[in-house]
Amino acid sequence: MSETVLDVRGLSCPLPVLKANRVLRGLPEGARLRVLATDRASVSDFQVFCRETGHALVSFADENGVFAFTIKRRA
Repeated sequence: MSETVLDVRGLSCPLPVLKANRVLRGLPEGARLRVLATDRASVSDFQVFCRETGHALVSFADENGVFAFTIKRRA
């Protein structure tokens, strides 16, 4: 299955999570969303978001100040 990329670099909390949630709602079960963000708060925001919504935070990386999250949509 392909991966959808959402670039929210430059946006501040809570916009990265809100935009990711909107995209995830339109994806099929099991699809992956890769989110690129620069807001430091997004690190904890996405952990809490995934825990509360049931989506899986598959991976997280700090790529030279750009936080990359891979989220798998819940069933």
